Amino acid sequence: MGMTAEWSRLPVGRQEYRRDALLAVAVGGGLTVTTFLYGSTGTYGDDQAAWWVSALMIVANAAPLAFRRRFPMTVAVLVALAFAATQILRVPEVFLVNFTLFLALYTVGAWCSDRVRAEAVRWVIIGGMFAWLFIAISFGWASPTRLPNESDSLLPPAIAFALLNILINVLYFGAAWYAGNRAWASAVARHELAERTAELAAERERSAAQAVTIERVRIARELHDVVAHHVSLMGVQAGAARRVIDRDPAQATASLGVVEDSARTAVEELRRMLGTLRSDDDADPRRTATDAPSTEGIARIAELAESARAAGHPTEYVVVGDERPVPPTVATVAFRIVQEAVTNILKHAGPAARADVRLRYLDDGVEVEVADDGLGARSARSAAGSGLGHVGMRERIAAVDGRIEIGPRARGGYLVRAWLPTT
Repeated sequence: MGMTAEWSRLPVGRQEYRRDALLAVAVGGGLTVTTFLYGSTGTYGDDQAAWWVSALMIVANAAPLAFRRRFPMTVAVLVALAFAATQILRVPEVFLVNFTLFLALYTVGAWCSDRVRAEAVRWVIIGGMFAWLFIAISFGWASPTRLPNESDSLLPPAIAFALLNILINVLYFGAAWYAGNRAWASAVARHELAERTAELAAERERSAAQAVTIERVRIARELHDVVAHHVSLMGVQAGAARRVIDRDPAQATASLGVVEDSARTAVEELRRMLGTLRSDDDADPRRTATDAPSTEGIARIAELAESARAAGHPTEYVVVGDERPVPPTVATVAFRIVQEAVTNILKHAGPAARADVRLRYLDDGVEVEVADDGLGARSARSAAGSGLGHVGMRERIAAVDGRIEIGPRARGGYLVRAWLPTT
């Protein structure tokens, strides 16, 4: 694994520093015991170091470990020098001193973020140790009594001993190198996992916020769909009643009756929508933009044509093809598209505009079309659909992977045509 400049395991906390200090004390105590025992066995005979030299080497080997995670490379160099000095000065310790060097090399591999320098320091230490080993072997072979093979073994004892030492050192340093690198790789993996976990948590928060926003947009769209159509119809009928109330009371009464029916229907739809919004299922963020709180369907498109007719717009409603059941979501979207288009006719097409509402059953879907011969492009409507109604229609169609065409007709008037898949 390469150099990780953006992340470092160091520095660590006080707890780790305390553990390193306790480790240094424990290793120092162990070295004291083993040095005394080896000295008692006469490991180096008359060449054995004085007690104060041994004490100094114990401190030199153990004390740097207290700082191994603060200054890992420096500690590794100091421990390596102390290891060599222990052997050169004939300090009677050949067991735990190997552990101190192993731990120092391991720490460099496991904790240094600068991987290039970590490898360089370890190579220098290992290279120096092997150079020292080869020098010692060469001096041993310089004795003429070491090489002759006085037994029947395959290799002379001196050569076998040298190969054994080389193999032990290869395994020793290789294990320290591998263990350090594996510890570093594991730490990096844990760090990356923690980062991904944090990113996922942040993403969940963003998704929750987006879900709230989408829900608000959906509620606004439903309010627009429910209120705009009925309020527009009520406004048209109330205006008609006002104009004819003196000369044609019967027509005024009929218009006011339409206003009353539209108000009652609007209130009922609002009550149904708000009741659904308060339900537990409606709080599910997995709801799609097409999950309307009302259960309007294709069967009620005829009522929309009739409402336009009652508002004074001659309206023709035609069903083309064989009627068949369609998915509830498609039925809801089809109804809402026609409702919005009829509402726009009432608001923008002019009092004398004719309307044409068509429902076509196709092999792979249904198509709804609402056209008028009114003001067309001269009205406030535009093909870009800058209003909330046009935006809502496009969003509903996109949610079911359909297609929609909105804009003025070449021969005058306005057209809304939508295709919705049923397969």
